[in-house]
Amino acid sequence: MPAHSATYLALLITCVACRAPPVPLDDIVIEQTVVPEQCERAVKVGDFVRYHYIGTFPDGKKFDSSYDRGSTYNVYVGKRQLIPGMDKALVGMCVNERRLVKVPPQLAYGKEGYGDIIPPDAVLHFDVLLLDVWNPEDSVAVRTYHRPEQCGRSVQVSDFVRYHYNGTLLDGTLFDSSHTRLRTYDTYVGIGWLIAGMDQGLLGMCVGERRVISMPPFLGYGENGDGSDIPGQASLVFDVVLLDLHNPKDSISVEGQVVPEPCPRRSKVGDFMRYHYNGTLLDGTFFDSSYSRNSTYDTYIGKGYLIAGMDQGLVDVCLGERRRVIVPPHLAYGEGGTDRVPGSAVLVFDVSVVDFHNPSDTVQITTTFRPETCDLRSKKGDLVKYHYNATLMDGTFIGSTHSFGKTHDVLLGTGQVVFGLDMGLTDMCVLEQRSLVVPPHLGYGERGLVGEVPGSAVLLYDIEMMAMEEGLPEGYMFVWNSEVSPDLFGEMDRNQDGHVDSAEFTDYIIREVNEGKGRLAPGYNMYHIIDNMFSNQDRNGDGKITAAEFKLKADEPPVRDEL
Repeated sequence: MPAHSATYLALLITCVACRAPPVPLDDIVIEQTVVPEQCERAVKVGDFVRYHYIGTFPDGKKFDSSYDRGSTYNVYVGKRQLIPGMDKALVGMCVNERRLVKVPPQLAYGKEGYGDIIPPDAVLHFDVLLLDVWNPEDSVAVRTYHRPEQCGRSVQVSDFVRYHYNGTLLDGTLFDSSHTRLRTYDTYVGIGWLIAGMDQGLLGMCVGERRVISMPPFLGYGENGDGSDIPGQASLVFDVVLLDLHNPKDSISVEGQVVPEPCPRRSKVGDFMRYHYNGTLLDGTFFDSSYSRNSTYDTYIGKGYLIAGMDQGLVDVCLGERRRVIVPPHLAYGEGGTDRVPGSAVLVFDVSVVDFHNPSDTVQITTTFRPETCDLRSKKGDLVKYHYNATLMDGTFIGSTHSFGKTHDVLLGTGQVVFGLDMGLTDMCVLEQRSLVVPPHLGYGERGLVGEVPGSAVLLYDIEMMAMEEGLPEGYMFVWNSEVSPDLFGEMDRNQDGHVDSAEFTDYIIREVNEGKGRLAPGYNMYHIIDNMFSNQDRNGDGKITAAEFKLKADEPPVRDEL
């Protein structure tokens, strides 16, 4: 066949097709133009739907549009509230599905048409987008997509909760979010403060749980919507994460106790306590820690210096105990919160008790070893030589004489050591061993010792008395051990010039001490003592003692005379 003949035939076929009469529709024709990836629910007879549409004739001329009216078309399906073709076309649709529906006249407005809008025997095209579907028999639907491993408590009626949420319509349109306001939604559950669907959907949730709560409009904002972002007859979907939960009747709760053994004493109201803590909200959000400040929290307990819940939670604990104290907001910072704690927040404190004492405490002395023979006991004025290991009550090392390889030598009752240690070293035997618990008011007090002992710290000493030198009676710096020479002045005046100078006086006293005839007060510089004795005898201060100036202490017994 020639090429021009083939071209003529093609044109002929095209023209015949152009003149062909339209094929009448026996039923609706559906073309799915947009199909969503997920379809959790398809329309069935009896459902209520909300959809947008554009109605056109086959030539594209528009006769109606819900978009032009600015509102969806809301109707029951299969209840003769629609033309028969649309009643059929909507069945099986999914939310966010879009369909092009061609409806023959017998399933539309038939031979009569519809006034001046729809002519008789008109085929109608509808571009339909389904936005919502629900049924009067629906209830709240809950889908949990994250649940914490531990859930000691779940939401019940009358509980107070704090949660974040995103609220959308069924087609995904966002209408509200607590996240955009940067604050949780805080409310009571089950007492009518929420829409009915949320009152039901939050029940049974755990802190940290995430769930999607879906509800039909009659459990949401009903026929009228909220007058703003939620249209009437709209299903609602809330994506919720629960952050906090308590009941106004709650008291504190204590969990995760680690109690040391033994526990000879438990804290009581009025004690002063040093403890470390980490503070978090119930969902684990950190708000404070003593560890970050590298310092314990030091305070009286049970006297109102703490929030009420911690005042309760720190009573009846043992030294070294660890516990978790959960405090409801009405025993913490209440509805107002603080700059770091939101209002109505439950607080969780993980506490480690470092030490505690009472202002009425004295030194606790425990003898761990005492020799069988103990004729001489230490007292004020004695020079004692002892070894010690010193720690805080939690075992933190403070110091030890063993590190230096020599004893610590102190004169009891002269303030050379903290008062509590002075007390613990008194009335000891040589080789006796003791354990001392020294409260801070008998130790280093509120200020502590910079770089070594924290303020208000209880101290633990393990001590062993290694040697002791008996002190002199109070008020004496030198005593004779034997009868005093009747020519004491003459013995001092070695050159017999009628006066005793400082060198003669010093030589004589040292000789008497070395020969065991006299004794200087231990723990002092002997030259300072001797200089002081000389000054006391040199009554006119001319640097020499005459026989007229020289005299013994009048009230001293004969064998214990002192210069």
